[in-house]
Order: sequence, then structure tokens, then C-alpha cells
Amino acid sequence: ILGGFTIMFFASLGAKNFFWDGFLENAKIFAIVLGVMTGISILGYLVYAAMMGGKYCVEFEMDEKGINHKQIPDQAKKAKKLARATIFTGVATGRFSAIGAGIAASRTEMYSEFDKARKVKSYPRRGLIKVNERFSHNQVYVFKEDFDFVNNYIVSHCENLKNKNK
Repeated sequence: ILGGFTIMFFASLGAKNFFWDGFLENAKIFAIVLGVMTGISILGYLVYAAMMGGKYCVEFEMDEKGINHKQIPDQAKKAKKLARATIFTGVATGRFSAIGAGIAASRTEMYSEFDKARKVKSYPRRGLIKVNERFSHNQVYVFKEDFDFVNNYIVSHCENLKNKNK
């Protein structure tokens, strides 16, 4: 939406009375579309959260080579059913974006290899450690009493970090 607005903005720059006629009219359209899309996104999030029972429950398994972040089995089954339904709907309507969204949603676990991690960000107050690879970003949630141990373990096993002091 922002990209389309930016193109309209630059295309209208040379027009007479640009600010009053072009920019403000485009800004109104942008605001309306942005509001509608935000409303649809919030509604979709609430429906999905209700289908999952209002919680996102995951398990973390860590070994010498990396960390696996996966949904608990009950939620993984629900997520895979929803993904299949989205793929089927996309095929039935001929919409490739829906097919792609269904395929992306079918992923219920993520493994981050310590050797591929480029950055580790720690947020002790939130009990969150972000393990970022080049094209993959994993979030590890840790109880406060285990936070220092898990954070130190991850950082000490990630050999390719840009900044080891994080």
C-alpha cells in the first residue's frame, strides 16, 4: 500500500495544484485503504487466535548444533489443517497468493543452526533471545531463572556472530 502511495505521490509531483488536488486526495485514499487493510488484518488475527485457543504454545529443543522451535502437537495439527484449507481455497479460486500463504503457514517448526547465526539479540526482561540467520529469524522464549544459562550457551556456540558482546 505504501509503495503504491509513493508511486502516486511522485507521479503527481509535476501537476498543477499538486498539494491541494493530488497529494491530499491520494492521502485520503491511502488512509482509507490502510484503515480497511488494518481492520481486516486484526479480524483475521483474532479469528486465528480463537481457533488456536487464544495461545501460541511452543517447545524448544536445544543441542550442540542448534535450537528447534516447534508448535505443540495439538496446535501444529490445527495449523496444518488451516494451511491445507488455505491451499485448497487458493487452488479452487486460482489465486497463487493464497496457495503461497497456505504453504508458508504449513510450517510448524523452525531449526536454527548455531553455525549459521549472524546475530543474537537478548531481551532479559521479556525472556526473549532472537537468533538471526541470513534469511531466517528465530525467537527463543526462556524462563527468567534459565535466561542467563541459555543465552550464554547460544552465544558461546554461535561462531559466526558479527558482535559477540550482545
